[in-house]
Amino acid sequence: MRIDKFLWCIRVYKTRAIATEECKKNRISLNEHVVKPSKEVNSGEMYTIRKNQIDYKIQVIQIPTNRVGAKLVSLYCKDLTEPEQLELLQTRLSTQNYYRQKGIGRPTKKDRRDLESYISDDLSEEN
Repeated sequence: MRIDKFLWCIRVYKTRAIATEECKKNRISLNEHVVKPSKEVNSGEMYTIRKNQIDYKIQVIQIPTNRVGAKLVSLYCKDLTEPEQLELLQTRLSTQNYYRQKGIGRPTKKDRRDLESYISDDLSEEN
């Protein structure tokens, strides 16, 4: 099975096209060597995947015949990502959600007016 199809099958990427593009951008490597999308996957190999500025390491256990459900992913690959990388991801997500919760959207007119009044109050206090 090709590496791009394998990464799509184990749900690392949402579409196979995205997986192929990531391979072309040199974000997938096997033993510190960048792989092409057509690289054949064998069981026991260790791949490093650069995604969201984090280096994920997965070991291939078994090759799936087609895309598997999220609960079955652990049968086909083993996640060996370092805890430091996962902590880095958590801090990035927490700092991203600090200002505005996910799903709230862009600032409203009320938010803009509140911000402008806050800034104008600071400027008037300085003078």
